[in-house]
Amino acid sequence: MPAAALRPKPNRKPSPTQSTAERPVLLDLPYAPVEKRPLPAGRPREWYVSHNRRLKAMRLAIALLDSGVYLPGQARNETIRSTAETIGVHPPSDTTCHMVRALMRYSR
Repeated sequence: MPAAALRPKPNRKPSPTQSTAERPVLLDLPYAPVEKRPLPAGRPREWYVSHNRRLKAMRLAIALLDSGVYLPGQARNETIRSTAETIGVHPPSDTTCHMVRALMRYSR
């Protein structure tokens, strides 16, 4: 493929997923919560606890990425807990904070 074909064309509008910001945008709070559905019945209690912990960790990881924290080393427990307060989630445990960093690490 010629090199000219790989260069973006001038005066081209950015794609809908392409960021046009010069610096990270501050956290944009969700406009409407997702409709909750009941969890399946009949599972052991540990399954529900770990499931909800994973959901919380994903929400926090997404909020951190949206606020400009891209590396797990930047996401200290204090940072994660302040983000949880910002988005209206109960403060996460040390285990959940560890899971947030793991999600950020393996998403690369």
